[in-house]
Amino acid sequence: MGKFVNTTDEFYKYCEEHEVEFVDFRFTDIKGAWHHISYRMSAVEAAMIDAGLPFDGSSIDAWQPIDKSDMLLKPDVGTAFLDPFTADSTIILICDVYDIYENELYSKCPRSIAKKTLKYMEEAGIADDAYFGPENEFFVFDDVKFTDNINEASYRVESEEGGWSSDTDYEFGNMGHRPGTKGGYFPTMPTDSMVDLRAEMMLLLEEVGLTVMLGHHEVAQAQGEIGIKFGGLIEAADNVQKYKYVVKMVAHLNGKTATFMPKPLYGDNGNGMHVHQSIWKDGKNLFYKEGEYANLSKTALDYLSGIFKHSDAVAAFTEPKYKLVQKTTSRLRSTFNLDLL
Repeated sequence: MGKFVNTTDEFYKYCEEHEVEFVDFRFTDIKGAWHHISYRMSAVEAAMIDAGLPFDGSSIDAWQPIDKSDMLLKPDVGTAFLDPFTADSTIILICDVYDIYENELYSKCPRSIAKKTLKYMEEAGIADDAYFGPENEFFVFDDVKFTDNINEASYRVESEEGGWSSDTDYEFGNMGHRPGTKGGYFPTMPTDSMVDLRAEMMLLLEEVGLTVMLGHHEVAQAQGEIGIKFGGLIEAADNVQKYKYVVKMVAHLNGKTATFMPKPLYGDNGNGMHVHQSIWKDGKNLFYKEGEYANLSKTALDYLSGIFKHSDAVAAFTEPKYKLVQKTTSRLRSTFNLDLL
């Protein structure tokens, strides 16, 4: 599905057609969490859309100091979509964060970093397009409890799919259909208990502008995945935020909790986000070279080398299981002899 609007004039026309009452401006912090501020539609002037709206950057964790707290949100009207969960008609606009002190896109805003990356790639003559296809996995739990006090620490998650629920008394009986540890890959109903829940998520993802291709149960108990179409770097990043928002809200409205955390169940598979990546120039995939090792070009191997070389820094954002990354990186370096590329 394409954009709903492309210009500021189209944005206002779209809002009028859908009787929008509120505009929700959203941005992403350095940790990947979405934040928002809602304006009454009547208070949103065209100049605000074009020039940006102010907010306090010092109140966002790990951002600006108090003496340099004034920042701007720069809305991207091409990201506009109606929020399917609000009681009153609300349109969401995804924003970049602008640093008024440096007079540039903010260095801690992930979306701004991505834009700077694409600009550098093009100006350096490396490529003119970069495509990314994230595969997001998630768990859906029926109940979540945890405590972290000075005298105790614990957590407990529940799911009717969990093997630990085999002797639980339920109002309508315990039916016993469960995937078991590492047994959740592609079973049908009744073992897959989340078919209707995922279908609701998939339909709403399409409603907010994503192109949905598939959905299925994942390997772990209570785990699922929904496949969406790849896109450019910025589009793909925005889609991940929309994806997480929809999945969490649909679960919440069904009395459940969705989480993308990496390892909520000890001994069962965890959540990952495999990311298919490629860079293109003049309509040509620069990672493909027929006849080379695995049909990978020198550019692709250099790209891989860079990821592995900076894996320690990358892991701070992408991989909590740090020791696993170190072991994997060492093994891959040895396999591909990447230090010599």
